[in-house]
Amino acid sequence: MEPVPLKRSVKPPRVWQRMLSGRRLDLAHPSPMDVEIEDIAHGLARVARWNGQTKGEHAFSVAEHSVVVEQIVRKLEPGLGPDAWLTALLHDSPEYVIGDMISPFKALLGESYKDIEARLQEAIHIRFGLRPVTSGALKKVIKKADHICAWFEAVQLAGFSEAESNGFFGKPPEGMKFRLKPLSAPEAQQLFLERFEAIQAAMTAETAR
Repeated sequence: MEPVPLKRSVKPPRVWQRMLSGRRLDLAHPSPMDVEIEDIAHGLARVARWNGQTKGEHAFSVAEHSVVVEQIVRKLEPGLGPDAWLTALLHDSPEYVIGDMISPFKALLGESYKDIEARLQEAIHIRFGLRPVTSGALKKVIKKADHICAWFEAVQLAGFSEAESNGFFGKPPEGMKFRLKPLSAPEAQQLFLERFEAIQAAMTAETAR
């Protein structure tokens, strides 16, 4: 008689990440209570745009990219308030957990990647008092700013020609110029945190009026 094999209990996979703050962020069901701006700044400052395929001693980080995008949003729409500025600054914030996947890879992953990203974005927005889902109008402005920033990154750092960048991202508005300088991770982290704190102060002042 053949021995009956013992059934082994299958341990469910770990779907949370421990942050330096000590928080455990559940990727399947992220809680706003487990989101800390210091963790976001630390992570984004160490995530490279363009998979690190850029010129210079340092990678161009998502933290630095986020600061530039927020600056472009303010140039495109001067009438926007601090809530919109913060939404722009945090537009890539889920990448502090899931990294910055290049667009071709995102296309291959499809909807599953987008669902995880959206849940993280909602938790982050709620944590900092923003609308869980960004309005279509603001999302459009941020996407335009994102493309403008990507154009400058592509031409100045990633080896693209202006003609190539025009085809992928569209030509930047006339007169808009940026000189990008990749920072070290600690510098990029500090830059991101300083801009976050400035926006928070502007939000507090607006509420007090």
